[in-house]
Amino acid sequence: MKISSEKKKELRAQYKQIKPDMGIFAVINKSNFKHFLETTQNLKGKINSTQFRLEAGSHPNKELQKDWRTIGSDGFEIKIIEQIEYDKDECKTDYSDDLELLKMIWVENLTNEDIQLY
Repeated sequence: MKISSEKKKELRAQYKQIKPDMGIFAVINKSNFKHFLETTQNLKGKINSTQFRLEAGSHPNKELQKDWRTIGSDGFEIKIIEQIEYDKDECKTDYSDDLELLKMIWVENLTNEDIQLY
């Protein structure tokens, strides 16, 4: 099946309009409820990347990696804990500050609940 060049252009334009979900997710150790928090402008991609790195033994957080190796993937849950919306003003493309603030809020909330972090 051959796709016309017009259809390819249309599909490319539609793809560029797709905005990935962004926010914060946690890798949660089910045995001690310790959390590893990560913010991103692409939740699905970063969750897949984090899971891949943990499975491959190359995650930068050595303590989390050690627990993952010891307990195994079944001992962890990866969960989106909050998403943020895109601004109505489509000029804004960098949400780094918003995500950093979101992480600070969640670190404080979890710490206040006596939940340890990696």
